[in-house]
Amino acid sequence: MIDLIAEMLSYKFLVRAATVGLMVSLCAALLGVSLVLKRYSMIGDGLSHVGFGALAAAVATGASPLGLSIPVVIAAAVLLMRLTDGSGIKGDAAIGLISTSSLAAGVTAISLSSGINTDVCNYMFGSILAMSKGDVRLSVATSAAVLLLFLLCYNRIFAVTFDENFARATGVNAGRYNMVIAALTGVTIAVGMRLMGALLISGLIIFPAVTSMRLFKSFRGVVLSSAAVSLSSYLAGLVLSYAAGLPAGASIVLVNLVFFLAFAAAGRIR
Repeated sequence: MIDLIAEMLSYKFLVRAATVGLMVSLCAALLGVSLVLKRYSMIGDGLSHVGFGALAAAVATGASPLGLSIPVVIAAAVLLMRLTDGSGIKGDAAIGLISTSSLAAGVTAISLSSGINTDVCNYMFGSILAMSKGDVRLSVATSAAVLLLFLLCYNRIFAVTFDENFARATGVNAGRYNMVIAALTGVTIAVGMRLMGALLISGLIIFPAVTSMRLFKSFRGVVLSSAAVSLSSYLAGLVLSYAAGLPAGASIVLVNLVFFLAFAAAGRIR
């Protein structure tokens, strides 16, 4: 195993994938706890469709994929929260409206330019070869910003997650912190799509939180466990992908599934 890991680290593209993936996995795990508890877990799936639309448009126009997708996904996340809060449209319906519209726009942009090609398939299913040095720098910087903002806003996010009405009564601007959660999720989705793909990135948000809730009951316990499960799953999935020649995104999600089954079994025994 040690020799296998040393061999993997000799490839620069795998080092880049590990660096970005661990940062994204940590961000997704931390945000996923709040999203699952607030029943917004499918926001990751919806925003990944928005990200795919933005990436497809970037491919069609020759723009920077991450440079275009990050602001677009953040704007979609903010719009999604505003639709849910102010228009009477329920969360799942709002996610459906935005995600399908963005996906349709992206597919249309691709079909009018170069047609469906390998690059677009990489965005749908992920590719560890997709990360350039510039992408790595941008991804690490944005992921670090997400982690910093989450830590700074931890107490407010905790309050808004468990009892939004009580948080409002104590003077917390719940709407603002809902926007913060949505925006941070948008950044994480946009960065992680390069590795996991639009169809699998939501697994990084949902699995660690749901898995940790099988054993832990406190918010802090679930957050710490989610971070550990997410990082372990990503590393194990990356090693499995390299050793068995499997797609990286699919391998990581399958390892997350194994963790979920193990935690669920342990929870039932306890």
